[in-house]
Amino acid sequence: MATQGLADLWDDAKAGGMSEAELLVYRSNLLGSDKRITNYGGGNTSAKAMEKDPLTGGQVEVLWVKGSGGDLGTMKMDGLASLYMDKLEALKGLYRGLAHEDEMVGYLPHCTFNLNPRAASIDTPLHAFVPRKHVDHMHPDAVIAIAAARDSKALTQKIYGDKIGWLPWKRPGFELGLWLERFCKENPRALGVVLESHGLFTWGDTARECYDVTIRIINKAMSFFEAEGKGKAAFGGEVRKTLPAEERHAIAAKLMPALRGMISAKERKVGHFDDQPAVLEFIAARDMEKLAALGTSCPDHFLRTKISPLVVDFDPTNPDIENTLAGLPASLETYRQGHAAYYERCKRPVSPPMRDPNAVVYLVPGVGMITFAKDKATARISGEFYVNAINVMRGASTVSDYMGLPEQEAFDIEYWVLEEAKLQRLPKPKPLAGRIALVTGGAGGIGRAIADRLMADGACVVLADIDAASLEAAETDFAKRHSADVVRGVKLDVTKEAEVAETFAFAAKEFGGLDILVSNAGISSASPVEDTELSLWTRNIDILATGYFLVAREAFRLMKRQKAGGNIVFIASKNGLAASPNASAYCTAKAAEIHLARCLALEGADAGIRVNTVNPDAVLRGSNIWKGEWREQRAAAYNMQPDELEEHYRKRSMLKLGVYPEDVAEAVWFFASDLSAKSTGNILNVDAGNAQSFTR
Repeated sequence: MATQGLADLWDDAKAGGMSEAELLVYRSNLLGSDKRITNYGGGNTSAKAMEKDPLTGGQVEVLWVKGSGGDLGTMKMDGLASLYMDKLEALKGLYRGLAHEDEMVGYLPHCTFNLNPRAASIDTPLHAFVPRKHVDHMHPDAVIAIAAARDSKALTQKIYGDKIGWLPWKRPGFELGLWLERFCKENPRALGVVLESHGLFTWGDTARECYDVTIRIINKAMSFFEAEGKGKAAFGGEVRKTLPAEERHAIAAKLMPALRGMISAKERKVGHFDDQPAVLEFIAARDMEKLAALGTSCPDHFLRTKISPLVVDFDPTNPDIENTLAGLPASLETYRQGHAAYYERCKRPVSPPMRDPNAVVYLVPGVGMITFAKDKATARISGEFYVNAINVMRGASTVSDYMGLPEQEAFDIEYWVLEEAKLQRLPKPKPLAGRIALVTGGAGGIGRAIADRLMADGACVVLADIDAASLEAAETDFAKRHSADVVRGVKLDVTKEAEVAETFAFAAKEFGGLDILVSNAGISSASPVEDTELSLWTRNIDILATGYFLVAREAFRLMKRQKAGGNIVFIASKNGLAASPNASAYCTAKAAEIHLARCLALEGADAGIRVNTVNPDAVLRGSNIWKGEWREQRAAAYNMQPDELEEHYRKRSMLKLGVYPEDVAEAVWFFASDLSAKSTGNILNVDAGNAQSFTR
């Protein structure tokens, strides 16, 4: 199948009337929308324009350039840094040479135009000193495949002739900016340059011209590799079996929690699983291990993925997952020791301390790729970057030999003092960062409030609910408000043993494991005992007792496989402690929940699994169980109208306050957080005060 080239997405109607800075944002968004051009957070763009100086009122030349840490695809105007070009030019007189290059970054804030708070990136000199109005710096897979080939310079000449130049590897910074300036002056007709082991620079006199050049140059590389790859087996050809999708997912669900537990001692991690065709082709190939060991080439790649992945010892022709799990501790320790040795070999006197020595990328033959990071978005993006690296390896090894960066050069970027300073500026993680939660009844009022509270503090949440329509609506809402990365929805009937097991396997595959289970699925019923049908009694017991047992049992199994403890919170009811008339089935099932939680607290303590209970009362607003018959039945029991019930419960409480889903969510958050690290087997009533439900 022919590779589809990059489309020209430029719309003159949209671009018409835009300022140069606005055109830069427009161009950036177009380029950043396709991962074949550059990945999330990668690449850089700039435009030089005349602007009114806020002090003198005169016209000055300003460099507009993507700011530090921005993403081209989603960037807005506030993502641009702006600097006086004359001040940037003046920095050349302060430059003391390569040994003092890092100090030049400290001068960039002194060049800021119009008090722009957006920090300029280390790539700023690369854009400033190219003597063209518009500059793109992209990391397209097809061009990096040229840049990472052994005969990179010759390939560049073969593909592009004199239109695109070539420069040897140089770490981004002031010196490379001077190199680019010199190249442009010596090659005034060149449209751009390939940077060895790095990426592509292109330029133009207008925003549209620059965009056109970038797209055209990348497409030419893509066409070249497509033609060269015809009839050739990628990566030396397939030598390993690829398992069927269902089996791949089942193995990932078993492997990821165990792996997560082994690498999360210092920082909880969230996982991402990827078995797209590019990954499966690579892990099935003869040269996979050899290429993986060479490491990634482009700095953007290995800053996200570490230099190289860990290849998990798994044989898809004899898929013995238990044997693989048994061998994981030794494999992980070998990788950690390797990273420590690499650090000791390459460290400089000013190098920051060694960071987490665990791998980020795990390749499982026949199954797929697993990535772990501090949050789901970072884990996903790390996987995307390694897919970029796979594409680069495919291209380079097809026409030449693939070359990773020299070890010392790689280390000097990974442990760059400036990169460390950027990491130190990151905001402090939220209290539940790296935690994974599963909330049953997650699409109802209380369930949604709980999920919202957990996500607000950094947790990833799997919403499980029997109501498919409400589930879809809740997932869509949370994805918009919190990010699609942190929420997943799965339809679940908690009384079905197989569905419960599948739901927890889903959570393991999607996020890597489980830290928090909130058992919240519920129903309501009311009738005098003599009128209570056996089916009604059984339904209460099935959902509120057996259902809670089934999800708790599966949580125990998953948490123990993960070996990192965990929190289980049961949403029971005041009715589990205080009897109510005409609700024997409901009250009895809720009492069973409370006692089950106590039993599980005893069983889970040695494994660090805490089990606690929250007892709400009279949470009418937003609660599904208070819709319809239950509200009418409870109103009838108290001889009042249904719309009088909420006020009745408020007045009945000792504090004379209403109880809302958000109040229950706060109680759950307490038990799920480290604030309650020494609490298990406890009950927290959220009922505005009810003497009948005081625990004794």
